[in-house]
Amino acid sequence: MSQFFYVHPDNPQGRLMKQAADMIHQGGVIVYPTESGYALGCHIGDKKALERICRIRGIEKNHNFTLVCKDLSELSEYARVDNSIFRLIKNNTPGAYTFVFKGTKEVPKRLLNPKKKTIGIRIPENTIAQALLAAVDEPIMSTTLIMPGEDTAEFDPEHIRDILEHQVDLIINGGYLGEKPTTVIDFSEDKSDILRVGQGDPTPFE
Repeated sequence: MSQFFYVHPDNPQGRLMKQAADMIHQGGVIVYPTESGYALGCHIGDKKALERICRIRGIEKNHNFTLVCKDLSELSEYARVDNSIFRLIKNNTPGAYTFVFKGTKEVPKRLLNPKKKTIGIRIPENTIAQALLAAVDEPIMSTTLIMPGEDTAEFDPEHIRDILEHQVDLIINGGYLGEKPTTVIDFSEDKSDILRVGQGDPTPFE
C-alpha cells in the first residue's frame, strides 16, 4: 500500500520532500502535483519503475516521455537547444509548457521517441513540484497521470488514492488541482511548432 503525504501547497514540508526524493532514488513510483494536474514520476535511469508507469497508464514504451527539471541549468545536458531558443524559453519559464527537443546522449534511449529521438522537457511552476525537484537534485522522468480510457489528467488526490494505492509507492496530496493541460511546443527541428494549446500562453512561440 502506498504512502500518502499531505503537503502544504505554498510551503512544502522539507522532511516530506526528502522522503519522497529518497523513494525516487530507491526505485519508487510516485504521484505528485503540477500546475497541469497530477503526474507519475520516477528516477530517470530506473527501467523497472518506468515499466510500472507504462503498466499504470496502459501505454507503450514509445510514448512521448518528459523530463521535469527544476530550471534551465539542466536543459542543455538533456536536450539539443540553440541559444535563441534557450533565451525564448528562459523568458517564459517556469510555467505550463512542455517543450520537445532532440535528446542528447545523457537521455536513456528507452525514454526517447524511437522515431524522432525526442524528449519532452518541463519546468513546472507548482511549488510542491519545485520543492520535490530540489530534493531529488536531478530531473524526474514523468508523464501526466491519465488513466486508461480517460482523456484528462487526474486532479483529485483522494480519488487517485482509491484507484492507485496498491500500484504506486507514494501519493503527494497537493490539493484539488483542476485539469489544465500544458501547452506543447516542438523545437526538435530548430523552429517552434505548437502541437497543443493549453494553459500556457502560446503567443511568445508563434
